[in-house]
Amino acid sequence: MTHELKTGGDRGYLRIATEEAFATQAQLDAYLRLVREGRADKATTSLWGFYGTSPSERTRFIRDRLLDLDTLRLQAMDETGIDVAILSMTSPGGQVFEADEAKALVSDANDQLKAACERHPTRYVGMVSIVPQDAAWSVAEIARGKSELGFKGVMVNSHTKGHYLDEEQFDPILRACVDNDLPLYIHPQSPPDAMIAGMVEAGLDGALFGFGVETGYHLLRILTSGVFDRYPGLTVCVGHGGEAIPYWLFRVNYMHQASVRSQRYPRLKPLQHDMFHYMRNNVCVTTSGMACELAIKLCIDQLGEDRVMYAMDYPYEFVADEVRTHDNLDISPATKKKLMQTNAERVFKL
Repeated sequence: MTHELKTGGDRGYLRIATEEAFATQAQLDAYLRLVREGRADKATTSLWGFYGTSPSERTRFIRDRLLDLDTLRLQAMDETGIDVAILSMTSPGGQVFEADEAKALVSDANDQLKAACERHPTRYVGMVSIVPQDAAWSVAEIARGKSELGFKGVMVNSHTKGHYLDEEQFDPILRACVDNDLPLYIHPQSPPDAMIAGMVEAGLDGALFGFGVETGYHLLRILTSGVFDRYPGLTVCVGHGGEAIPYWLFRVNYMHQASVRSQRYPRLKPLQHDMFHYMRNNVCVTTSGMACELAIKLCIDQLGEDRVMYAMDYPYEFVADEVRTHDNLDISPATKKKLMQTNAERVFKL
């Protein structure tokens, strides 16, 4: 069923898109320089070696709209009825560079995002990007993001050169998210060289498969390592229907408990709660790139109607009928308003 897409809440809710990407020219130039100089890993070479240079219509569309924080983006939002976009630095952010180069790029991107939010205060909300390579700097940037920039969340583009946020060196970042009362959004990037194996050759390293595998792995590391026991107030958001974890949740929970009982892995210790508890109390998932009624309803059924939020994944996915799919979901009006508007307002304190 086709209907006109308007902003302003004519269907009983606003549409808040919670995983929308932007880039700076300096960032894209730095990716290409990394690839050109042979300093990039296989994933970055595959991703930005293509998106940064291909003359195809799709890649030119994406590059132009990543860089635009004004006319083109607002026009796209108006065309698809998106009232508010929650914006963050596109993957892999600064996490593929050495720390000093990354800090300059990320600080500049955060400042540019702040300026865009100030130009369009009713349409944009920012998430602060960080440089996990330097945890102390990231802690300070999280605080700056909240107090000075007015941002409402923290964005991490999954692994940092093959290292994950459950590792001890990143604990100050988790603590800073809790201390500043900001949700942590873990966005995909392609797998590190130690994981990627033959995915590039198979054409499966990016959004088709590798993104979900790598980010689901990251979330599972956090779920099983006691992070949420240490920080019960931490909220972690992941996109793309929860990177398949809601579908696997029963098996993940069963096998985690069996592994703990058997003491097979020294790393897996008894936790205060089961996997269902953490997914339903500490994790939120978004529908970015997953405009499928069955998948969305599965997430809601598994995690609860308060834990699922709408996202478009602009500009990588920009399809008006995917917005209509959400509008036409066979769920109650109250649940739909939570999905499209009020869950995001609660999680990001809008």
